[in-house]
Amino acid sequence: MVLDKPGQPLQPRDVPKPRPGRGQLLLRISACAVCRTDLHVVDGELPDPKLPLIPGHQIVGRIEEIGGDSHLRFKVGDRVGIPWLGWTDGECAYCRSGRENLCDNARFTGYTLDGGYAEFTVADARFCFHLPDRYNDVEAAPLLCAGLIGYRSYRKTGDARRIGIYGFGNAAHLIAQIALY
Repeated sequence: MVLDKPGQPLQPRDVPKPRPGRGQLLLRISACAVCRTDLHVVDGELPDPKLPLIPGHQIVGRIEEIGGDSHLRFKVGDRVGIPWLGWTDGECAYCRSGRENLCDNARFTGYTLDGGYAEFTVADARFCFHLPDRYNDVEAAPLLCAGLIGYRSYRKTGDARRIGIYGFGNAAHLIAQIALY
């Protein structure tokens, strides 16, 4: 599904199968969850998306091809997930301090990089995750956004006996279960 212009319906379209470049993985997509951020992109509430754009950033798939010089932690056939954060420069102060989610030059899956509302996608291997077999593809997909956001916040609470959750979207729904556990 392709977004040609924000505020317009997505269009089904045949597009060429992407080729992985250096440091990238080619995935055959098996599931891609829909996030509220995807709707913000499609509705034009986030500025300057890549156009035309294939939205979607909670992607589960299997590696079909590995681009040159990719990380050796992956092999063809591995089941992996692709989240919102799709690329960072690795050089800015945020990246060097382990806060790459704040990189001023970051690129985002389904916003400034093509995403998962497709049969195939490519992704930077540095930002892909192996997925455990205990979750099926549909169960795993939301964990690649809401699960990551909530868990990152939860880790920062340390050993707090009480936590407060502002708002109650999918991230809060998931992290509340983890906190109770």
